[in-house]
Amino acid sequence: MPQMSPLMWFSLFILFSFVLILFNQMNFFSFKPLIIKSAEKGEIEKKNLIWKW
Repeated sequence: MPQMSPLMWFSLFILFSFVLILFNQMNFFSFKPLIIKSAEKGEIEKKNLIWKW
């Protein structure tokens, strides 16, 4: 079984790191939370918090 050179391992690491970052960015920006959808409609509910110290 041939061994990989250190430069080959480094390029493989860069490739997998790039794919991981790209995958995480796509998942993060494709999700739209519900509070933003309600903010566009102007239906944000405000909760009055009564603090008892």
